[in-house]
Amino acid sequence: MNNAKILVVDDDMDVITVLEQMLGNEGYEVISAFNKEEGIELALSEKPDLAILDVMMTTHYEGFEMAREFVDNPELRSIPTIMETSIEVLMTTKPSVQAMAREFRNDPNYKELQVILIRDIVTGNAGIDYRAEDGRSVWVPVDGFIRKPVDKSRLLPEIERVLAKKKMHPQA
Repeated sequence: MNNAKILVVDDDMDVITVLEQMLGNEGYEVISAFNKEEGIELALSEKPDLAILDVMMTTHYEGFEMAREFVDNPELRSIPTIMETSIEVLMTTKPSVQAMAREFRNDPNYKELQVILIRDIVTGNAGIDYRAEDGRSVWVPVDGFIRKPVDKSRLLPEIERVLAKKKMHPQA
């Protein structure tokens, strides 16, 4: 059984209930919040081993903004994040997913996308390139993605992969 603590941040109580059930049955301790503000407070006070963040909550990109806060805040930086999304993830074999996202931004077929989710299938490096309200492109590194609706057979291996990576690189 697992004893890792997982923070779930989603504005949909049904999704939280399903994730609490799935993860609780696997031995994970689950704490939950309904928005970015509550999620940041819980992350700071509870120090979870992993955070699963929904994208659209109070705003369209609240989950991305929260993931950015995790990266920028020294107290939260060590908490890996998995984004829960229905947006298609583009796969690459280039370890610099940020550089690949920039290439996609320059490609006429992808240039107008508001959000680019990208993951290197070799290293597992992942990130989000999204257009902020002011039109600028914002890069946010994350540790993984899980598709909505959440499928236990995909969720659990992704959580295990991210937690194993954290154990191997605790400062990453």
